[in-house]
Amino acid sequence: MKPLHILFLIVGYFSVLILISFITGRKATNDTFFKANNSSPWYLVAFGMIGASLSGVTFISVPGWVENQSMSYMQMVFGYIVGYAVIGLVLLPLYYQLNLTSIYTYLEDRFGRYSYKTGASFFLLSRTIGAAFRLFLVANVLQLLLFDEFGIPFWFTVTITILLIWLYTFKGGIKTIVWTDTLQTLFMLIAVGVCIYTISDEMNISNIFSYIADNELSKTFFFEDYKTGNYFWKRFFSGAFIAIVMTGLDQDMMQKNLSCRNLKDAQKNMFWFTIVLVIVNFFFLALGVLLTDYAQQNGIDAHKDELFPIIATKGSLGIATAMFFLLGLIAAAYSSADSALTSLTTSFSIDILEIDKKENTIVQENLRKKIHVLFSIILIIVILIFKYFIADESVIAKIFTFAGYTYGPLLGLYSFGLFTNFKVKDTAVPFICIFSPILTLLTNYTTITCFEFDFEFFVLVLNGAYTFIGLILFKKNTDHL
Repeated sequence: MKPLHILFLIVGYFSVLILISFITGRKATNDTFFKANNSSPWYLVAFGMIGASLSGVTFISVPGWVENQSMSYMQMVFGYIVGYAVIGLVLLPLYYQLNLTSIYTYLEDRFGRYSYKTGASFFLLSRTIGAAFRLFLVANVLQLLLFDEFGIPFWFTVTITILLIWLYTFKGGIKTIVWTDTLQTLFMLIAVGVCIYTISDEMNISNIFSYIADNELSKTFFFEDYKTGNYFWKRFFSGAFIAIVMTGLDQDMMQKNLSCRNLKDAQKNMFWFTIVLVIVNFFFLALGVLLTDYAQQNGIDAHKDELFPIIATKGSLGIATAMFFLLGLIAAAYSSADSALTSLTTSFSIDILEIDKKENTIVQENLRKKIHVLFSIILIIVILIFKYFIADESVIAKIFTFAGYTYGPLLGLYSFGLFTNFKVKDTAVPFICIFSPILTLLTNYTTITCFEFDFEFFVLVLNGAYTFIGLILFKKNTDHL
């Protein structure tokens, strides 16, 4: 596929997104930007959330993970089901009952102002790093396939990438994203289907399900060694808690749910989203099996995050496969990044600057627009920093590992708030939430060094437990709710 063809594909794709932005962004207000005027159809939210959950990282890294990890990632996916059930039955009713715009305002009502600001700050840190990781991966692929051919430097690629996101989200915000994410999810799923079909046809596979089932890479459950990172119960419970914190305690994902008309619609959205997400992840892993075998049979030296891009664009699968791969990759990346930019703007506006308390609506909107630009610039800077620090480990592992340290305090705060009646010393909460990840890091390092036991993604649960214990130690002994 020639660079000029890729350029035309990108231009055409973003022209459609900008058209959607123009239609949905007319007469947009802050309420439109933050909550879509509570008018989002639940089925569109459910479908669009699939793309936002998977992102360009999943699109590339999950298939590339199969070579070394087989299909053990499904253990985590099964854990997601438990996590999403908790979100639908516990967290969503709470958010709708309190009529929240930012979910972190719950922490102010429950514990106090310091807790509220701490929770929001950890989200801002987590989502900024996570979104930057995801966009870094896609920017690298576009740089390799397109911009290097034109002699365009990486920093310019990143800047254009963020600018395009800002361009179609700056007016309509979450209302625009509900519709663009639906389109982008559709493109991504079509891309996966086309790639599976073309590879299986190239390898003369008549029954893909039998092929996967009989393949040694299809091993899913690992109960043999509890010390390893892919041990079933560690992956399963990690998946459950990752779903709770990275969806249920994440302003990005919950902002879409809170744009539904009512709680019942939001719960229906979560139910169907869970079913489809499990199926989609299975197909990504099945694609990983096919890609790994195809590479071995054809002498292609590509591994991990390079496996899918190289086979799809530089193999013998044809221009259609290359085109759909790029379309799916761009769609997956931007469906995650656009909602991340909007949620970062929302959280900083509501939680840090508290613009909703300002009486002048013009002042509110001007502040929100400036914050939107600010976070666009921050994402550019962080991605450029990552350019010099990303090693050879799969990006998806880095995101989940990092999430364990940054979302852990949120898990501890919400667990303590929901399952105890105690108040805490509000001023102590920031120190507890900073100390807990440090203690988690030291604990995991010690267990690996001394006992060869790797908590892997389970560091999230350990981190949350340390935060919970810290809150107990600093609870108010005489004041109960």
